[in-house]
Amino acid sequence: MKKVFSLLLAAGMIALISCGPSAEEKAAAEKATQDSITAAMEKMTADSMAAVQAAAEQAHQDSMNAAMQKATQDSIDAAAKKAANKPKPKAKPKAEVKAAEGAPKVGMKKPGAK
Repeated sequence: MKKVFSLLLAAGMIALISCGPSAEEKAAAEKATQDSITAAMEKMTADSMAAVQAAAEQAHQDSMNAAMQKATQDSIDAAAKKAANKPKPKAKPKAEVKAAEGAPKVGMKKPGAK
């Protein structure tokens, strides 16, 4: 009985060991894990580089817009300052038409006046 029991115990251990994954399967699983980690790292790096580039483009665009607005405002301010410093032309007084003495006053009356 002792021999049969030891034989069954040995057969059970061999069966238990043989049921597990082989070295090739373990290596393939490890390689697949490493490949997925590498792919995830590459994707994360590419995404972060794209985000940095997009942020740089946005910052460049914002600075260009700010410069254009400042230039426009400076032009408006300069034109306003130039217009304020320019002397206004003096109004010319209207020359009164004086009729000679004894000349009829034709056209001097307002319509409807007596």
